[in-house]
Amino acid sequence: MNIEQIYTGCLAQGAYYIESKGEVAIIDPLREVEPYLKRVREDNAKIKYIFETHFHADFVSGHVTLSKETGAPIVFGPNANPSFEATIAEDGQEFALGEITIKALHTPGHTMESTTYLLRDASGKDYAIFSGDTLFLGDVGRPDLAQKAADMTQEDLAGILFNSLREKIMPLADEVIVYPAHGAGSACGKNMMKETVDTLGNQKKMNYALRADMTREEFVKEVTEGLLPPPKYFPLNVKLNKEGYEDIADVLDRGTRALTPDAFETAANETGAVVLDVRHQNDFVEGHIPRAIFIGLEGGFAPWVGALIADVKQPILLVTPKGREEETVTRLSRVGFDGTLGYLEGGFEAWKKAGKEWDTVTSIHAEEAKQGLNAKKRAVFDVRKDAEYSAEHIADAINTPLDFLNDHMAEFPKDDTFYVHCAGGYRSVIAASILKSRGIHNLIDVKGGFGAMKEAGMEVTDYVCPTTLK
Repeated sequence: MNIEQIYTGCLAQGAYYIESKGEVAIIDPLREVEPYLKRVREDNAKIKYIFETHFHADFVSGHVTLSKETGAPIVFGPNANPSFEATIAEDGQEFALGEITIKALHTPGHTMESTTYLLRDASGKDYAIFSGDTLFLGDVGRPDLAQKAADMTQEDLAGILFNSLREKIMPLADEVIVYPAHGAGSACGKNMMKETVDTLGNQKKMNYALRADMTREEFVKEVTEGLLPPPKYFPLNVKLNKEGYEDIADVLDRGTRALTPDAFETAANETGAVVLDVRHQNDFVEGHIPRAIFIGLEGGFAPWVGALIADVKQPILLVTPKGREEETVTRLSRVGFDGTLGYLEGGFEAWKKAGKEWDTVTSIHAEEAKQGLNAKKRAVFDVRKDAEYSAEHIADAINTPLDFLNDHMAEFPKDDTFYVHCAGGYRSVIAASILKSRGIHNLIDVKGGFGAMKEAGMEVTDYVCPTTLK
């Protein structure tokens, strides 16, 4: 028996390759399926099953394409009703794989079709669970994503999740290994650990949601407390996972078309495409196509695209580092953005050589920002998350989290110069690009973000919620 976790850091997502005696099961595969096909060829094996733990919201699974390529059935748990052919497992149904067995444990709560897959070894002993978004390390799946589809409140779903955990998962032996669908950084939970594999016994000790003496009321309160609104692209990804999608080969063929600067400009004007610049933030700051949106490949690329562009049908034109065009289109497709129309041949340098108009972002070091603030009072906008800002922030800074920047547009000065920063410089340049695309150019990005500003000796304060004051 061989179990391999295939972890994708950008999405904080874990897919699984399970092999026994030449038979393979794939759990929650990514959109691009060639790595799985290559692996089974190398192993001289055959994919027998494609298991889906639920209809994912944060990424588009590769189940449809992988089934088409291999003929292997797609398996969902009870209550799933996909538009394509699939095996809908009954609670407790077992699937033989070589010398091992995979048993479907229906664990609704995150979604109503959510299913945990229990792997039993050749001796019949419970060995591991593939818990999807039902159980994370340090957390459980948020219960607010499927409430409309299930016609329930998030509290209703949380109560169902409470039962699932205590009836199906917590009775399992402590030595059972937990393989979750996500780790720290995913928007599908709020308190996930950085580790991606653990034992159930340790989770019973470490995970707040698995406390043995926890009441249902306590569980519901703790699981639903502090949930931020989900990214707007989540329902669109669920729809794709449930109804099917375009073959990734076609998406790549269209998205990797090289366009001359003239053709690129014409396409942008005629299609209303977003010009998405995925180079390093320093390159974008020094020069970019006017009104282009920066979201760099070296950060949390795909989730930020989903959070900020939101509409997966939005046409996109790319400015990429040389040789990373296919990678960019692939990573966009993972979150359902299949509308890439091509990329700028020769990159930004070709745009400049063609004599096209271009723009820059004013960006300064933290020491210069400190001097500027001492000389003249200017507004400082912090685009980090609420929790980061609450823990520590520059005195008098205004929190406008990047995730919800569109909700704060009225707060930015229209004439007076202001500073914008994040933790290290990635998110602030994204924010600057969005602001400039909206006609707000009177901004200055602070290089190095909060860390550099704190090191430069700028006044720092923390936030105490007034309700906690005695």
